[in-house]
Formats: sequence, C-alpha cells, structure tokens
Amino acid sequence: MFLITAVSAAQAADFSHLQQASVTFRRAGKRYGDRQVLSGVDLHIESGEVVAIIGPSGSGKSTLIRLINQLENLSEGEIFVDNRPTAGLSGAGLRQLRSRIGFVFQQFNLYAHLTALHNISVPLQVVHGWKKAAAQQRAHELLVHVGLADKASHLPSQLSGGQQQRVAIARALASSPQIILFDEPTSALDPEMIGEVLQVMKSLAQSGITMIVVTHEMQFAREIADRVVFIDGGEILEVASPARFFRQPTHPRAQRFLKKVLDPLHQDFFS
Repeated sequence: MFLITAVSAAQAADFSHLQQASVTFRRAGKRYGDRQVLSGVDLHIESGEVVAIIGPSGSGKSTLIRLINQLENLSEGEIFVDNRPTAGLSGAGLRQLRSRIGFVFQQFNLYAHLTALHNISVPLQVVHGWKKAAAQQRAHELLVHVGLADKASHLPSQLSGGQQQRVAIARALASSPQIILFDEPTSALDPEMIGEVLQVMKSLAQSGITMIVVTHEMQFAREIADRVVFIDGGEILEVASPARFFRQPTHPRAQRFLKKVLDPLHQDFFS
C-alpha cells in the first residue's frame, strides 16, 4: 500500500475549474516496422472519467496514451477527442489539440536552467501566447495548489524527485487542459517520494478532469480509478471496475499478472 503524505488545507489542490473531454479509440494500432506494438484497440473514455492503464512492461501502455496527443502517430484505426478525429492534424490544429491535453512524463522533463515557476510560466508565454505577468501569476497559483509555493525560485536540481514531478504536474495543468495523461509518473521516484505525487493526483482525480494514468501503483488504481484497463501484447484483454478487476479478474493473463505483482501480504485483493 502506498503512503500518502499529509498536506494542509492551503496546500490541497483545487482543480474544480477544469473542463472535461472524452477519448475514443476505434481499431487503433501502432507498428514500428514489422513489429506490432498495439493492435485493434477499441476503448471509450468518458468525460471526467479516471482510467488506470496497467499491464506488464512492454505491453504497449505508454504507446497507447502517447497516441492521444500525437507524440506517436497511428498506424491504423482512429482516435477521437470529444468526437473529433485527431488523425492527420498538423500546424495550428495539432497545437490546439495539444493545448487541450496535459502530459506528465516519467522523467519530469523540466528545463534544468529554469526555476520551478519559470518551468510553468515560460511554456505559457512561448507556446500559448500569455503575457508574462499573467503566466507567472498562473504558475504561482499552481505551485500553491501542489504545495510548492516556497520552491518557486528553486532550480530542478534543488528539488527532490517528488517535488520535480509535482512541478511537472503543475506545468501540465497550466493551460487548463480537458484531459491529462500520466505516463508512469511515480516510476522514477524513490518509494518515500511517491506518496506526495499520488496525493496531488488524488486531488486532481476528485476535480472531475478526464485522467488516463499508466501506472504500476496498484493501490492507487484500486482506490482512485473509475475503470481499470489491462493490456498485454499490445491488446486490451480486460476492462473492468477496480472492485471487480482486483477481486475477480476474468482473463487468465490478468489473473497471473495480479498474483505476480501484488504483495503476498495484500492478497485480500482476491478475497
């Protein structure tokens, strides 16, 4: 079970102003040369839904979410955001799509030469055309929300891994996206730092924004997600509520996966 660090009321994230959007995959696939990474993906994610994508390493989880904002390009099939096709977008159309979708990476991807505040405000100025004062005000508000107001002037090298990831989450939220994608956001963190990031994500999930989270944190998926999507070999093998998936997974591969990854002390998942 993960640990949640205590945060004060002033630090608790309030993202209630964020909007929502749906995502639909229709027979979506991705190939690298002769290697099929994803195949025949059919999945609809409702507006405001929190979906956890889980499965073994190399199963196609990260590729699945990177297709949504075209960090990877589809090889076949279609993806829709709010019933609008995303295939073939470029230029202003692609920029508009990406402005609606926040992305949080495994390795933070912060600019080493910029402070925490400037890591959030500068992209708003350069990419979205915000005025400097407005961008910095927005950055400060988000740092308050993720409990890092006192770290605004710190460089990434002066922050812990958990703090860097919280800055990255704030940056992803800066343009008020309708969807936020997480690609294993705690995988690069020491165990003692995971809780502070999960706490921010938990607050965000309660706000109603659409969240798609690739994660190895089974307890987080169980407690926060509306649905769990299990992927292996580039195919979706099971989609279920956390209550059913963690207690009675139906696909044999999902059963084997859970028995392998869950701590023996927590076998009540199956009880």
